[in-house]
Amino acid sequence: MPVFRRALALAVPALLALSAPSHAQQAGAIDLDSLPVAGEDAAYGGTTSVLVMHDGAILAERYFDEGGAGALRNTRSATKTVTGMLAGIAVGDGLLARDSRIASFFPGHEALNPDPRKQAVTVEDLVTMSSIAECDDSNMFSRGNEERMYLIEDWPGFYLDLPVKGFAPWATKPEDSPYGRAFSYCTAGVTTLGAVVERAVGMPLEDYARTRLFEPLGIEEAEWAFSPLGLAQGGGGLELSSRSLGKLGQLLLDGGVHDGKRLIPADWVADTLRPQVDVPGRDGTEYGYLVWLQAVEAVGRDVVTKSMSGNGGNKVIIEPETRSVTVITTTNFGQRDAHAKSERLFAQELLPALLERE
Repeated sequence: MPVFRRALALAVPALLALSAPSHAQQAGAIDLDSLPVAGEDAAYGGTTSVLVMHDGAILAERYFDEGGAGALRNTRSATKTVTGMLAGIAVGDGLLARDSRIASFFPGHEALNPDPRKQAVTVEDLVTMSSIAECDDSNMFSRGNEERMYLIEDWPGFYLDLPVKGFAPWATKPEDSPYGRAFSYCTAGVTTLGAVVERAVGMPLEDYARTRLFEPLGIEEAEWAFSPLGLAQGGGGLELSSRSLGKLGQLLLDGGVHDGKRLIPADWVADTLRPQVDVPGRDGTEYGYLVWLQAVEAVGRDVVTKSMSGNGGNKVIIEPETRSVTVITTTNFGQRDAHAKSERLFAQELLPALLERE
């Protein structure tokens, strides 16, 4: 990930820090004291924080590093969901549309590999990870792999220049896929979406996030990663506290409404949290608008979680049945089992207790 960063001090009251009860004040709700996180063989080693909320109230929280509740935590690709929320706000403001064509926001860019299908790529294609660009972060040979993007200055230009992807005989084409879309995880596309939002609203992405999302939620601090040309990285690297991440999850759980005020259009949130594209090779996993939808089994019951998710197993897990939001942050970056570790922590240690509360 890039290291270009700029801290943003948001001049609003620290409402969350002042009003949210501590773990000690919520004694007996959910016990986090016995979680095995210390030591090389710990089941959940590398976990830095766990926070569990129910209907906006903190049931339990614990920090396993020196940062504590005030630390800004790099949750990597969980940033993508924030960018999706900002796109929805721009749609609600009448400044962007789901069918807005991405190329139209870059009229001066003469893209390599010109193709009419590239000209037709829309906002909805990017938020569902299903554009026609040859871009796959899970494939090290992909022309659009995000690590290649970080080697050049112009990150949206990198995406716009990508060729159209082909479908090998063993690959499922969009027309043969559930929901009519073919999933391909592409950070460069979401980075470009951030630039589209910025151009549509006429202000830097970080300023739009501050005024239209963070300030209304009482989020005091945020730190973005930036491209070499100064574009806030909508595809990853945004640092927020665990409590701030919980507020974002709660906003989605509440349908885009906070404190009686609508921040994100209801239909955008509904589409964010419903299946839009199937994720091949991962049973029980689908994708909404930059949100992962995963089937989870606990105490003999099946639920579907909606998650902001980033490298290392960093997660904001929204579970509508229990009206809960769970934040798990870690430093397990690059580990093959990092996501599985955080998912086990939720499914085995937290979800059963949440289901028993119902």
